[in-house]
Amino acid sequence: MPLDPSVIGSALPPTTLTVDAGRLRFFAKAIGETNPVFTDLEVAKAAGHANLPVPPTFLFGIELESPDSFTWLADLGVDLRRVLHGEQSFTYHSTAVAGDVLTATPTIGDVYSKKGGALEFIEKTSKVTRADGDLVAELKTVIVVRNPEARQ
Repeated sequence: MPLDPSVIGSALPPTTLTVDAGRLRFFAKAIGETNPVFTDLEVAKAAGHANLPVPPTFLFGIELESPDSFTWLADLGVDLRRVLHGEQSFTYHSTAVAGDVLTATPTIGDVYSKKGGALEFIEKTSKVTRADGDLVAELKTVIVVRNPEARQ
């Protein structure tokens, strides 16, 4: 079933996360980040941070904190078995650190198809803000939906 372009601009439920230092250390280890600024509080403070800074790509996981983080796709009629991760990008405006309360507010930015509808794309953009409203980052995720029934 083709994606309905009327969903462009639709707001999705926001997700809030309090950034935990232990979780940041674990994430840094998981991605192979060896810079001690992300794991050692003294090194982070010496580098000018108030606490451990958020490692690259950590913000992508905020929306995965919701109990049903992919419900929005099912609501669009997307068969989750046909979903592929296409792309993600980040525009950072400030550095988040342990202790920050961050909220990711996603919106469907675009939907389009290629290869005669065999591949459908959903672009989701998210703004990540601190509790005081300061913008931390803008995220973009592209999800690819395979549609094997489409004629090419």
